Amino acid sequence: MAYLMDNAVAAPPQAPQLPSQEFAVDSSSLSTVYANFARLTGTPEELVLDFGLNVHLAPMPGEPIRLTHRIVLDFYTAKRLLGALDWAVQQHENVYGVLEIDVQKRLRQLH
Repeated sequence: MAYLMDNAVAAPPQAPQLPSQEFAVDSSSLSTVYANFARLTGTPEELVLDFGLNVHLAPMPGEPIRLTHRIVLDFYTAKRLLGALDWAVQQHENVYGVLEIDVQKRLRQLH
């Protein structure tokens, strides 16, 4: 958006640019797990993400989803993660099409 000043168009003031920072990363002790279920809880100071494996299409009485991993994030890190996940999903959908997250709609598309 531009601002009008005496019939001339001026660019809006820009926020100062912060230098980009790259951190060295050591992934030598990284482990990989698969999760298709996530639960989000939290407090005013942090978010708690619990992950697990759901082996059923619908809830099964007496068979709860077993949560196996927990990540606790401050809101600054959560916001950066949100941006990164949003970008990654958009890139995937641009290549492969829109991801339908409603299981019932996906099942109807198969029939």
